[in-house]
Amino acid sequence: MNYTTVGRTGIKVSNLCLGTMSFGGDADKETAREMFRASREAGINFFDTANVYNGGKSEEILGELIAEDNRDEIILTSKMFYPMSEDINAMGANRRNIIREVENSLQRLGTDYIDFYFVHMFDQNTPIEETLAALDQLQQDGKILYPAVSNWAAWQIATSLGISAKESLARFELIQPMYNLVKRQAETEILPLAEAHNLGVISYSPLGGGLLTGKYGVDKKPAKGRLVDQKRYSARYHDQINYQVADRFTKYAAEKDINPVTLAVAWVKSNPAITAPIIGGRNLEQLKDSLAAAEFEMSAEMRKEISNLSPTPAPATDRGEVLFDEFE
Repeated sequence: MNYTTVGRTGIKVSNLCLGTMSFGGDADKETAREMFRASREAGINFFDTANVYNGGKSEEILGELIAEDNRDEIILTSKMFYPMSEDINAMGANRRNIIREVENSLQRLGTDYIDFYFVHMFDQNTPIEETLAALDQLQQDGKILYPAVSNWAAWQIATSLGISAKESLARFELIQPMYNLVKRQAETEILPLAEAHNLGVISYSPLGGGLLTGKYGVDKKPAKGRLVDQKRYSARYHDQINYQVADRFTKYAAEKDINPVTLAVAWVKSNPAITAPIIGGRNLEQLKDSLAAAEFEMSAEMRKEISNLSPTPAPATDRGEVLFDEFE
């Protein structure tokens, strides 16, 4: 396992992060323990969860597993935003909900601090200034070490960085966008922003909800799976081009005699802007092929070949032509 620094924080993390969304859901406590132990044995010290995952059960199970291990050696993230009850005020990135939810997460996790605390989504009803001020207070109180953000657009992150600098507030040090071979929008502005401002990046869904595992294609679909059973995943990847890319990618992996799961995670990991892809699974058997990506070193040539299997996103200005020669 290789380790890298999260942005400018000085914190060293494994080049893979174990996501625990399945803990307490598809993965019961014993299955979760197997995946946690296998991850630790592989050298992973980075674990991601959220208050909303399985109604808090993910945090509870992960907290118990960390207690059996060594909290001082674990880099832990959690998130808040989505509703945790039917209370009209039990959601959002306002001060009230942030303060309440960090306390609830700390209790479920059985710890007195969270290394990176994510705002899970952008809150259109709360000024960014209020969100940042609440997170800054949590940092001053020692309940979180660093604020983090997931699923924000580049302009929203950039705006927050400007506010943090102007108001001397703790800034976001880690971001969490979606990124895989068929969802490459992050390459347009989010990843360049992260590199420009030295932000850590842990990207989620490296397998495209299972699309890049070799089980899916234009004329191929398993009887069960996220893309079959869960509407949000089937809607996210429903475009036919995604299944065409899956076919091309599966064929490429077979030609190279590499497991497609390992290859898909390794492709994400090979992007220099990525600190660590978030991997996961329903059980240890599913997780093993993702874990294998930790030791897979992808060449620049292979990355280019794989990248050419899917459309490259248009540049942010939507002008890809070179103009400088016209003025020489």
